Amino acid sequence: MQATSYTYDPETRTGSVLLDDGTPVDFDAPAFDAGGLRLLRPGQRVRIEGQGEGAALRITLVTLQTF
Repeated sequence: MQATSYTYDPETRTGSVLLDDGTPVDFDAPAFDAGGLRLLRPGQRVRIEGQGEGAALRITLVTLQTF
């Protein structure tokens, strides 16, 4: 699934993304660490993986979108 980086705190390695429908979804440090990234900037397109749907969506991986 694709999303856009919305917020990111480098101290806690947590943040949020915006899904393509504009819904914000938070991610935790383990999800960020799973993607192998060192930094995220607002507006970057990212690929996410998660469990659940809708309001129960929990992001398990955040990494850069590659084509």
